Amino acid sequence: METTPTLTDAPEVPVVLAIAGHDPSGGAGIHADIEAIISQGVHPATAITALTVQDTVNVHGFVASDPKLVIDQSLAVLNDMPVGAIKIGMLGTVELVEAVASVLARFPDIPVVLDPVLVAGGGGSLADNAVAAAIAEHLFPRATVVTPNAHEARVLAPDAANRDQRGQMLSALGAEYVLLKGGDEPGEKVENWLFGVEPPRRFVYERLAGQFHGSGCTLSSAIAGLIAQGSDPVNAVHEGLEYTHQTLMHAAAIGRGQLIPHRLFWADDEGGADMNDEPPGSSRVH
Repeated sequence: METTPTLTDAPEVPVVLAIAGHDPSGGAGIHADIEAIISQGVHPATAITALTVQDTVNVHGFVASDPKLVIDQSLAVLNDMPVGAIKIGMLGTVELVEAVASVLARFPDIPVVLDPVLVAGGGGSLADNAVAAAIAEHLFPRATVVTPNAHEARVLAPDAANRDQRGQMLSALGAEYVLLKGGDEPGEKVENWLFGVEPPRRFVYERLAGQFHGSGCTLSSAIAGLIAQGSDPVNAVHEGLEYTHQTLMHAAAIGRGQLIPHRLFWADDEGGADMNDEPPGSSRVH
């Protein structure tokens, strides 16, 4: 006689809470977060910090969410689901930074991946210097991994004379690991440097042609998903970079501007791929 499965029979699925803004183009922001998190075999839950007006060319404006709404969204998820990691993206105002910090203070044991978003891929501003200072003060000390690009690292560590000093100064703000991304730096190769290990670890990739919309969101969310799966942060950074590079290799020119990473490339049926294949991170537990 067959029995009906109950909720207690269902396997526990890891969860990442992504706290970030909405991009109507689907290239960056919460849309990118959701796809990258799913690709690690993890359930994405979200709290929306802003509604932006942007396309693949640039950002044209945004309206920040009410801080209380972001707190309430976050707590609704955190009090209901087994959140294994929190990813933080665009915040946009000092009040939102402080609101998110107040949420993190209630859940001190959940790993945090912080993408300190200050500008969009096309160069438009998504935060001012006051927001950058608030991120450094309130969120860096709580972060497991921080993933600034070259511009953000220079804004957050303005007195640093070189890459090593930037990594050291940002680490001194309290984050466990700082990943300095090299996609916006000159050179034939893309060099990403992870601080928090001795010596700092370098991850080198071939520079791909074109500019990409949402690569930073993709990477930080992939890292968060891998941590939620049980990976240690250093391995999560490595595997997150590998996954992100694959999404860029499969990127598509959907709009008039930057290419959009194909975060669900693994689900493509081209070339005889088995549609029963698991997503890249679904069985990775380290």
